[in-house]
Amino acid sequence: MSALARVAVVGVAGRMGRAIVRLAHEGGVSVVFAVDPGAAGRDVGELAGIGALGVAASASFDGLAGSGAQAVIELASPEATVLTARAAASAKVALVSGTTGLHAAASSALDEASRATPVLWEPNMSVGVHVLSALVRRAVEALGAGYDIEIVEAHHGKKADAPSGTATRLAEVAKQARGAGAYLVHGREGRPGARNPSEIGVHAVRGGDVVGDHTVMLLGQGERVELSHRASSRDLFAAGALRAAAKIHALPPGRYTMTDVLGL
Repeated sequence: MSALARVAVVGVAGRMGRAIVRLAHEGGVSVVFAVDPGAAGRDVGELAGIGALGVAASASFDGLAGSGAQAVIELASPEATVLTARAAASAKVALVSGTTGLHAAASSALDEASRATPVLWEPNMSVGVHVLSALVRRAVEALGAGYDIEIVEAHHGKKADAPSGTATRLAEVAKQARGAGAYLVHGREGRPGARNPSEIGVHAVRGGDVVGDHTVMLLGQGERVELSHRASSRDLFAAGALRAAAKIHALPPGRYTMTDVLGL
């Protein structure tokens, strides 16, 4: 399998795009193409604060196919996901997307692209979060039905979607591990009555500059188990995206997850 040497970045002027450029450069991976209509013509290295790299941001995906990119990384918006998926499929370039709050059109575009090229979509690119997910599955199965499941997530006040994609993924993992009859409850108010043992509570907190906190509580009689992940830097998401690109860029077309990347 060939090593990752060349990537394209979508939304290169954004917070995550700049982090990907910086970490790629530090790791010896060249950013050979970039898309960001709001920063078209600007050098990607200067945008990332690391000095000129000789690659200017483009307003469109024209040129992706001839750029030599082995993978395109997109952590921008659902609308950008649709455009990136179409471009990646056309250019036969692997796609790594970490955009949350996907709508039906974006999800469909990823499925369509995966017929032509390897596609990995994850709502959270953190390696630690995916280890957490594996631990949650094992804990729910081991503790059994006598433990109630509640999930609490916290993010900065500017996050547009709730609950987070990661909280939703953790809830689905817990639901599958609990088995038939389990269902999700998003917050509670008024007089909802006694808690149904089949409920999995999901709660979103917003405020300040929280990068991302997720806690899964398993509450039994006389004890509780809490499994948590707290992100202190957004660099970890950029690093995870690059790690995912390094794994999938030479794989056959199809849908992949961080579970495939990490071998969990």
